[in-house]
Amino acid sequence: MSDKSSAPLFESSLKGLTLSHRGKVRDIYPIDDERMLIVTTDRLSAFDVILPDPIPGKGSTLTSISNFWFDHTRTLAPNHILPDPLESVLTDPEDLAQVRDRAIIVRRLKPLPVEAVARGYLIGSGWKDYQATGSVCGIKLPEGLQLADRLPEPIFTPATKAAAGDHDENISFEETVKILGQDVAEQVRDTTLSVYRYAAEYARARGIIIADTKFEFAVDESGELILIDEILTPDSSRFWPADSYQPGISPPSFDKQFVRDYLETLDWDKRAPGPRLPAEVMEQSADRYREALERLTG
Repeated sequence: MSDKSSAPLFESSLKGLTLSHRGKVRDIYPIDDERMLIVTTDRLSAFDVILPDPIPGKGSTLTSISNFWFDHTRTLAPNHILPDPLESVLTDPEDLAQVRDRAIIVRRLKPLPVEAVARGYLIGSGWKDYQATGSVCGIKLPEGLQLADRLPEPIFTPATKAAAGDHDENISFEETVKILGQDVAEQVRDTTLSVYRYAAEYARARGIIIADTKFEFAVDESGELILIDEILTPDSSRFWPADSYQPGISPPSFDKQFVRDYLETLDWDKRAPGPRLPAEVMEQSADRYREALERLTG
């Protein structure tokens, strides 16, 4: 592998395609009216803020994990992945070397304006909602639950999508219906929970608890619900090692919760610009991403 492809990639720059959007982690390049290229960089976002330091190898690891799940869940939910080889789109050798292990070619679809979140455990903003109201996104939960407790059943807790630098906001299912319509909202809810349940059971057998996860969907021209973006990675999910899990504490994790916990020790208002990360935090974060991939696919 060349130095260019193995060095951390904060931002991609392709001579053969025109960038249309930089998200928190992904760079988007339209190919034509039907297709686009998604490049997963090594950028890390926490609390909806892009941090200044890339995590080495993160983008290629996330791409491998996401592609694995897209392949394993295609019978539960159609997805946007296309089989076209990168070489058919990227003809410049430097472009190809830069993004070879971190780019996918997908259908060009408009995302629905709601984040589809499934929670199997009580953590993060769900825990804060529960402490304040006894509910999460309007769903009443049993009294006396602890931090990181397993929920009686996985729940669908949607959120509105924030622009970079803003925070996603949890909403109720009733509010989701107002945004998407009854039929699409129900499809999104049911598909989210179906894919989450499958993945959670698969991962649990390999020593990983998927505490929660976030999906994005689109509806194509035929009206079919399509799973898009990336799925079930340590960036869109909380992965915990099953062998050290116990309720009442924030579990150690394979995901960016490790970085979040570090950031919580700082005097930072969770707004851009984000703080620099110490080298050991970046290295340990990269190690956790790699271990998640090895456990799931090994």
